[in-house]
Amino acid sequence: HPHVGDIRGRGLFLGLELVADRASQEPFDPDRRLNAAVKAAAMDQGLMCYPAGGTLDGRRGDHVLLAPPYIVEEYHLDEIVDKLDAALQQALGQVGH
Repeated sequence: HPHVGDIRGRGLFLGLELVADRASQEPFDPDRRLNAAVKAAAMDQGLMCYPAGGTLDGRRGDHVLLAPPYIVEEYHLDEIVDKLDAALQQALGQVGH
């Protein structure tokens, strides 16, 4: 995804860093409240995720954490990816990017 700057974690516990520009790793303007828009859009899609803001310096930086159950089928992972993609598209549209 063009606005995912980094993915890190262990096993199924993953954090996705959301950036305005992948090449420069420039974060989104915190006044846009992207993390709140992602949470609402994910819930609209039926996906529970854990968004956070201020993760870069206490004010800037947006992340989304995913922590699905360890007992999961491949089709569940595909569903998570599809729902997260739809949520990101919806949230980015709401914050004007």
